[in-house]
Amino acid sequence: MKQIHSDIIQFRGSHYDFGFSQGLEIKNTLTVRNRRKQWDVRIPRFDVEEQEVKEVIEKFAPGIWRELEGLRDALEWPMKRVLMEFGGYRVPYKKSGCSILTGEGYMIRNYDYMPKTYEGRFAFFQPTDAGYATAGPTQRITGRMDGMNEHGLALGYTFMNRKRPGPGFICCMIGRMVLETCRDVEEAVAMLERIPHRHSFSYTVFDSSDVSYVVEASPRGVEVRQTSVCTNHFEILTKENRYHLVDSKRRMDTMKQSLPSSAEEAFRLLNDRDKGVFSELYDQWAGTIHTSGYLPGTGTIWFALGGDRSPVEFDFSAWLKGERVPQSFMEGEVDTAVPFVHIDEGAHWSK
Repeated sequence: MKQIHSDIIQFRGSHYDFGFSQGLEIKNTLTVRNRRKQWDVRIPRFDVEEQEVKEVIEKFAPGIWRELEGLRDALEWPMKRVLMEFGGYRVPYKKSGCSILTGEGYMIRNYDYMPKTYEGRFAFFQPTDAGYATAGPTQRITGRMDGMNEHGLALGYTFMNRKRPGPGFICCMIGRMVLETCRDVEEAVAMLERIPHRHSFSYTVFDSSDVSYVVEASPRGVEVRQTSVCTNHFEILTKENRYHLVDSKRRMDTMKQSLPSSAEEAFRLLNDRDKGVFSELYDQWAGTIHTSGYLPGTGTIWFALGGDRSPVEFDFSAWLKGERVPQSFMEGEVDTAVPFVHIDEGAHWSK
Protein backbone atom coordinates (compact mmCIF):
# COMPACT_ATOMS: atom_id res chain seq x y z
CA MET A 1 0.00 0.00 0.00
CA LYS A 2 1.26 3.48 -0.90
CA GLN A 3 0.93 6.26 1.70
CA ILE A 4 -0.44 9.45 0.13
CA HIS A 5 -1.49 12.90 1.33
CA SER A 6 -3.26 16.08 0.25
CA ASP A 7 -2.38 19.55 1.49
CA ILE A 8 -5.22 21.79 2.69
CA ILE A 9 -5.06 25.30 1.22
CA GLN A 10 -7.03 28.15 2.83
CA PHE A 11 -7.14 31.61 1.28
CA ARG A 12 -9.30 34.72 1.57
CA GLY A 13 -8.51 37.59 -0.78
CA SER A 14 -8.36 38.60 -4.42
CA HIS A 15 -7.93 36.18 -7.29
CA TYR A 16 -4.60 37.74 -8.24
CA ASP A 17 -3.26 37.34 -4.72
CA PHE A 18 -4.55 33.76 -4.58
CA GLY A 19 -2.76 32.97 -7.83
CA PHE A 20 0.44 34.61 -6.62
CA SER A 21 0.29 32.70 -3.33
CA GLN A 22 -0.24 29.39 -5.12
CA GLY A 23 2.59 30.15 -7.51
CA LEU A 24 5.00 30.65 -4.62
CA GLU A 25 3.78 27.43 -3.00
CA ILE A 26 4.30 25.21 -6.04
CA LYS A 27 7.47 26.83 -7.39
CA ASN A 28 10.27 24.24 -7.60
CA THR A 29 8.04 21.47 -6.20
CA LEU A 30 7.92 17.87 -7.37
CA THR A 31 4.59 18.62 -9.07
CA VAL A 32 6.13 21.27 -11.30
CA ARG A 33 9.28 19.26 -12.01
CA ASN A 34 7.34 16.09 -12.85
CA ARG A 35 4.87 17.92 -15.06
CA ARG A 36 7.73 19.57 -16.95
CA LYS A 37 9.09 16.10 -17.72
CA GLN A 38 5.61 14.93 -18.68
CA TRP A 39 5.49 17.63 -21.35
CA ASP A 40 9.00 16.66 -22.53
CA VAL A 41 7.66 13.22 -23.49
CA ARG A 42 4.05 14.04 -24.35
CA ILE A 43 4.49 16.63 -27.06
CA PRO A 44 2.20 19.54 -26.18
CA ARG A 45 -0.54 20.20 -28.70
CA PHE A 46 -1.10 23.76 -27.54
CA ASP A 47 -1.06 26.68 -29.91
CA VAL A 48 -3.65 29.17 -28.68
CA GLU A 49 -3.23 32.93 -28.59
CA GLU A 50 -3.17 34.53 -25.13
CA GLN A 51 -5.86 37.04 -26.12
CA GLU A 52 -8.21 34.26 -27.24
CA VAL A 53 -7.88 32.45 -23.90
CA LYS A 54 -8.29 35.68 -21.95
CA GLU A 55 -11.47 36.62 -23.79
CA VAL A 56 -13.15 33.23 -23.35
CA ILE A 57 -12.22 32.93 -19.64
CA GLU A 58 -13.34 36.48 -18.86
CA LYS A 59 -16.65 35.78 -20.57
CA PHE A 60 -17.50 33.13 -17.96
CA ALA A 61 -15.35 33.75 -14.86
CA PRO A 62 -13.16 36.88 -15.10
CA GLY A 63 -11.57 36.37 -11.69
CA ILE A 64 -9.82 33.23 -12.89
CA TRP A 65 -7.86 35.22 -15.48
CA ARG A 66 -6.50 37.38 -12.66
CA GLU A 67 -5.55 34.20 -10.79
CA LEU A 68 -3.59 33.06 -13.84
CA GLU A 69 -1.79 36.42 -13.90
CA GLY A 70 -0.85 35.93 -10.26
CA LEU A 71 0.53 32.48 -11.04
CA ARG A 72 2.52 33.93 -13.95
CA ASP A 73 4.12 36.61 -11.79
CA ALA A 74 4.99 34.30 -8.89
CA LEU A 75 6.38 31.52 -11.11
CA GLU A 76 8.11 33.99 -13.45
CA TRP A 77 6.92 32.01 -16.45
CA PRO A 78 5.77 33.25 -19.85
CA MET A 79 1.98 33.39 -20.01
CA LYS A 80 1.87 30.69 -22.71
CA ARG A 81 3.37 28.15 -20.29
CA VAL A 82 0.95 29.22 -17.55
CA LEU A 83 -1.99 28.70 -19.92
CA MET A 84 -0.66 25.33 -21.09
CA GLU A 85 -0.37 24.12 -17.48
CA PHE A 86 -3.26 25.86 -15.73
CA GLY A 87 -5.50 27.60 -18.29
CA GLY A 88 -7.84 24.65 -18.88
CA TYR A 89 -8.69 25.74 -22.44
CA ARG A 90 -7.89 23.63 -25.53
CA VAL A 91 -5.47 21.40 -23.65
CA PRO A 92 -5.35 17.56 -23.84
CA TYR A 93 -6.98 15.37 -21.19
CA LYS A 94 -6.54 11.65 -20.61
CA LYS A 95 -9.31 9.12 -19.96
CA SER A 96 -10.60 8.54 -16.40
CA GLY A 97 -13.37 6.79 -14.46
CA CYS A 98 -15.48 8.13 -11.54
CA SER A 99 -18.86 7.36 -9.94
CA ILE A 100 -21.42 9.75 -8.40
CA LEU A 101 -24.45 9.08 -6.21
CA THR A 102 -26.93 11.62 -4.83
CA GLY A 103 -29.70 11.25 -2.28
CA GLU A 104 -31.55 13.11 0.43
CA GLY A 105 -29.11 15.79 1.58
CA TYR A 106 -25.94 14.45 -0.07
CA MET A 107 -23.78 13.99 -3.14
CA ILE A 108 -21.05 11.32 -2.83
CA ARG A 109 -18.38 11.01 -5.48
CA ASN A 110 -15.45 8.68 -6.27
CA TYR A 111 -12.64 10.33 -8.20
CA ASP A 112 -11.03 7.61 -10.33
CA TYR A 113 -7.94 8.63 -12.27
CA MET A 114 -4.17 8.22 -12.75
CA PRO A 115 -1.86 8.96 -9.74
CA LYS A 116 0.68 10.65 -12.05
CA THR A 117 -1.83 13.51 -12.48
CA TYR A 118 -3.03 13.84 -8.86
CA GLU A 119 -1.53 16.97 -7.29
CA GLY A 120 -2.79 16.46 -3.73
CA ARG A 121 -4.33 19.85 -2.93
CA PHE A 122 -7.73 20.63 -1.35
CA ALA A 123 -8.51 24.35 -1.55
CA PHE A 124 -10.82 26.61 0.42
CA PHE A 125 -11.05 29.96 -1.38
CA GLN A 126 -13.17 32.98 -0.43
CA PRO A 127 -12.65 35.69 -3.08
CA THR A 128 -12.95 39.36 -2.17
CA ASP A 129 -13.13 40.65 -5.75
CA ALA A 130 -15.55 38.42 -7.70
CA GLY A 131 -17.29 35.06 -7.52
CA TYR A 132 -18.53 32.73 -4.78
CA ALA A 133 -16.47 31.01 -2.11
CA THR A 134 -15.67 27.38 -2.97
CA ALA A 135 -14.09 24.29 -1.45
CA GLY A 136 -12.80 21.23 -3.28
CA PRO A 137 -9.80 19.27 -4.54
CA THR A 138 -7.79 21.03 -7.22
CA GLN A 139 -6.69 19.78 -10.63
CA ARG A 140 -4.11 21.74 -12.63
CA ILE A 141 -4.12 24.17 -9.67
CA THR A 142 -6.91 26.41 -11.01
CA GLY A 143 -9.42 23.63 -11.77
CA ARG A 144 -11.64 21.62 -9.42
CA MET A 145 -12.30 17.88 -9.64
CA ASP A 146 -15.45 18.31 -7.54
CA GLY A 147 -16.59 20.72 -4.84
CA MET A 148 -19.24 22.88 -3.22
CA ASN A 149 -19.75 26.62 -3.06
CA GLU A 150 -21.07 29.02 -0.42
CA HIS A 151 -24.68 28.61 -1.68
CA GLY A 152 -24.59 24.82 -1.33
CA LEU A 153 -24.20 24.02 -5.03
CA ALA A 154 -22.15 20.82 -5.43
CA LEU A 155 -20.62 19.47 -8.65
CA GLY A 156 -18.73 16.43 -9.85
CA TYR A 157 -17.93 15.12 -13.33
CA THR A 158 -17.47 11.73 -14.96
CA PHE A 159 -15.50 10.94 -18.10
CA MET A 160 -17.13 9.74 -21.34
CA ASN A 161 -14.54 10.01 -24.14
CA ARG A 162 -11.80 12.10 -25.74
CA LYS A 163 -12.68 11.55 -29.39
CA ARG A 164 -13.11 14.54 -31.69
CA PRO A 165 -12.19 17.29 -29.16
CA GLY A 166 -13.53 20.78 -29.69
CA PRO A 167 -12.32 24.34 -28.99
CA GLY A 168 -13.44 24.56 -25.38
CA PHE A 169 -12.63 24.11 -21.71
CA ILE A 170 -11.57 20.85 -20.04
CA CYS A 171 -13.62 19.33 -17.23
CA CYS A 172 -11.74 20.65 -14.18
CA MET A 173 -11.84 24.26 -15.39
CA ILE A 174 -15.54 23.91 -16.18
CA GLY A 175 -16.09 22.60 -12.66
CA ARG A 176 -14.30 25.61 -11.17
CA MET A 177 -16.23 28.10 -13.29
CA VAL A 178 -19.62 26.61 -12.44
CA LEU A 179 -18.93 26.52 -8.70
CA GLU A 180 -17.57 30.06 -8.68
CA THR A 181 -20.37 31.70 -10.65
CA CYS A 182 -23.62 29.71 -10.14
CA ARG A 183 -25.95 29.74 -7.12
CA ASP A 184 -28.05 26.63 -7.76
CA VAL A 185 -28.67 23.71 -10.10
CA GLU A 186 -30.75 25.78 -12.51
CA GLU A 187 -27.97 28.31 -13.01
CA ALA A 188 -25.40 25.51 -13.24
CA VAL A 189 -27.36 23.71 -15.96
CA ALA A 190 -27.76 26.94 -17.91
CA MET A 191 -24.01 27.61 -17.78
CA LEU A 192 -23.12 24.04 -18.77
CA GLU A 193 -25.41 24.40 -21.79
CA ARG A 194 -23.64 27.64 -22.75
CA ILE A 195 -19.96 26.97 -22.10
CA PRO A 196 -17.78 25.42 -24.86
CA HIS A 197 -16.66 21.85 -24.07
CA ARG A 198 -13.29 20.42 -25.08
CA HIS A 199 -14.19 16.77 -24.41
CA SER A 200 -17.23 14.62 -23.58
CA PHE A 201 -18.12 14.47 -19.87
CA SER A 202 -21.20 14.22 -17.67
CA TYR A 203 -21.54 16.90 -14.99
CA THR A 204 -23.68 16.11 -11.94
CA VAL A 205 -24.98 19.19 -10.13
CA PHE A 206 -26.81 19.06 -6.79
CA ASP A 207 -27.99 21.61 -4.22
CA SER A 208 -29.99 21.98 -1.01
CA SER A 209 -33.26 21.40 -2.90
CA ASP A 210 -32.14 17.74 -3.15
CA VAL A 211 -32.55 17.96 -6.93
CA SER A 212 -29.72 16.56 -9.02
CA TYR A 213 -29.23 16.92 -12.75
CA VAL A 214 -26.75 15.17 -15.00
CA VAL A 215 -25.64 17.33 -17.90
CA GLU A 216 -24.33 15.21 -20.78
CA ALA A 217 -21.89 17.49 -22.57
CA SER A 218 -19.75 17.06 -25.66
CA PRO A 219 -18.23 19.47 -28.20
CA ARG A 220 -21.22 18.64 -30.43
CA GLY A 221 -24.15 19.02 -28.05
CA VAL A 222 -25.56 19.07 -24.52
CA GLU A 223 -28.47 17.16 -23.01
CA VAL A 224 -29.90 17.32 -19.47
CA ARG A 225 -31.60 14.63 -17.41
CA GLN A 226 -32.64 14.26 -13.77
CA THR A 227 -31.10 11.25 -12.02
CA SER A 228 -29.33 10.24 -8.82
CA VAL A 229 -26.61 8.01 -10.33
CA CYS A 230 -23.87 8.68 -12.86
CA THR A 231 -20.85 6.71 -14.09
CA ASN A 232 -19.06 6.74 -17.45
CA HIS A 233 -21.62 6.50 -20.21
CA PHE A 234 -24.25 8.80 -21.68
CA GLU A 235 -27.92 7.82 -21.58
CA ILE A 236 -29.07 10.36 -24.19
CA LEU A 237 -26.00 11.23 -26.30
CA THR A 238 -25.31 7.54 -26.84
CA LYS A 239 -23.43 8.10 -30.12
CA GLU A 240 -20.70 9.76 -28.04
CA ASN A 241 -20.14 6.68 -25.85
CA ARG A 242 -17.05 4.49 -25.90
CA TYR A 243 -17.35 0.89 -27.05
CA HIS A 244 -16.45 -0.74 -23.71
CA LEU A 245 -19.09 0.17 -21.12
CA VAL A 246 -19.33 -3.04 -19.08
CA ASP A 247 -17.62 -1.67 -15.95
CA SER A 248 -19.47 1.65 -16.15
CA LYS A 249 -22.85 -0.10 -16.31
CA ARG A 250 -21.85 -2.56 -13.58
CA ARG A 251 -21.00 0.26 -11.15
CA MET A 252 -24.22 2.06 -12.04
CA ASP A 253 -26.30 -1.07 -11.41
CA THR A 254 -24.53 -1.62 -8.08
CA MET A 255 -25.43 1.87 -6.88
CA LYS A 256 -29.01 1.67 -8.15
CA GLN A 257 -29.63 -1.67 -6.45
CA SER A 258 -28.07 -0.71 -3.11
CA LEU A 259 -30.53 2.09 -2.21
CA PRO A 260 -28.59 3.59 0.75
CA SER A 261 -30.83 5.15 3.39
CA SER A 262 -28.37 7.83 4.53
CA ALA A 263 -25.33 9.82 3.48
CA GLU A 264 -23.21 7.60 5.71
CA GLU A 265 -24.38 4.45 3.92
CA ALA A 266 -23.84 6.08 0.54
CA PHE A 267 -20.30 7.04 1.49
CA ARG A 268 -19.53 3.49 2.60
CA LEU A 269 -21.00 2.12 -0.63
CA LEU A 270 -18.54 4.14 -2.69
CA ASN A 271 -15.52 4.09 -0.38
CA ASP A 272 -15.47 0.50 0.88
CA ARG A 273 -13.21 -1.57 -1.33
CA ASP A 274 -15.49 -4.64 -1.25
CA LYS A 275 -18.80 -2.99 -2.25
CA GLY A 276 -18.21 -3.06 -6.02
CA VAL A 277 -17.92 0.67 -6.80
CA PHE A 278 -14.43 1.51 -5.51
CA SER A 279 -11.84 0.85 -8.24
CA GLU A 280 -8.18 -0.17 -8.00
CA LEU A 281 -7.36 0.11 -11.71
CA TYR A 282 -4.72 2.79 -11.09
CA ASP A 283 -2.47 1.76 -13.98
CA GLN A 284 -5.49 1.97 -16.32
CA TRP A 285 -6.33 5.61 -15.50
CA ALA A 286 -9.33 4.52 -13.41
CA GLY A 287 -8.31 3.88 -9.79
CA THR A 288 -10.23 5.56 -6.95
CA ILE A 289 -7.94 8.16 -5.39
CA HIS A 290 -10.48 10.00 -3.25
CA THR A 291 -14.09 9.79 -2.13
CA SER A 292 -15.78 13.10 -1.38
CA GLY A 293 -19.15 13.91 0.14
CA TYR A 294 -21.03 17.20 -0.07
CA LEU A 295 -23.99 17.90 2.24
CA PRO A 296 -25.45 21.28 1.20
CA GLY A 297 -28.10 21.42 3.92
CA THR A 298 -25.52 21.41 6.70
CA GLY A 299 -22.62 22.98 4.83
CA THR A 300 -20.54 19.88 5.55
CA ILE A 301 -17.85 18.28 3.39
CA TRP A 302 -16.44 14.76 3.78
CA PHE A 303 -13.17 13.67 2.20
CA ALA A 304 -11.15 10.45 2.23
CA LEU A 305 -7.98 9.45 0.39
CA GLY A 306 -8.06 5.78 -0.59
CA GLY A 307 -10.60 3.15 0.44
CA ASP A 308 -12.05 1.72 3.66
CA ARG A 309 -11.57 5.04 5.46
CA SER A 310 -13.58 7.29 7.73
CA PRO A 311 -13.73 10.69 6.04
CA VAL A 312 -12.21 13.89 7.32
CA GLU A 313 -15.14 16.21 8.04
CA PHE A 314 -15.02 19.92 7.25
CA ASP A 315 -17.51 22.49 8.53
CA PHE A 316 -17.60 24.67 5.43
CA SER A 317 -20.35 26.87 6.92
CA ALA A 318 -18.08 27.75 9.85
CA TRP A 319 -15.16 28.40 7.50
CA LEU A 320 -17.29 30.85 5.51
CA LYS A 321 -17.86 32.79 8.75
CA GLY A 322 -14.15 33.20 9.34
CA GLU A 323 -13.09 30.07 11.21
CA ARG A 324 -10.05 28.18 9.96
CA VAL A 325 -9.83 24.48 9.24
CA PRO A 326 -7.43 23.09 11.89
CA GLN A 327 -5.81 20.49 9.62
CA SER A 328 -2.99 21.37 7.25
CA PHE A 329 -3.10 18.06 5.36
CA MET A 330 -4.97 14.75 4.98
CA GLU A 331 -3.48 11.26 4.71
CA GLY A 332 -4.56 7.97 3.17
CA GLU A 333 -3.30 4.94 1.29
CA VAL A 334 -3.92 3.23 -2.03
CA ASP A 335 -2.90 -0.16 -3.37
CA THR A 336 -0.63 0.82 -6.25
CA ALA A 337 3.01 1.26 -7.16
CA VAL A 338 2.19 3.99 -9.69
CA PRO A 339 3.93 7.22 -8.58
CA PHE A 340 1.99 10.34 -7.56
CA VAL A 341 3.03 13.61 -9.19
CA HIS A 342 3.26 15.55 -5.88
CA ILE A 343 4.98 12.79 -3.86
CA ASP A 344 7.31 10.73 -6.05
CA GLU A 345 10.25 11.38 -8.33
CA GLY A 346 9.65 9.96 -11.78
CA ALA A 347 5.90 10.59 -11.96
CA HIS A 348 6.06 11.21 -15.69
CA TRP A 349 5.54 9.27 -18.90
CA SER A 350 8.10 6.77 -20.07
CA LYS A 351 9.48 7.18 -23.57
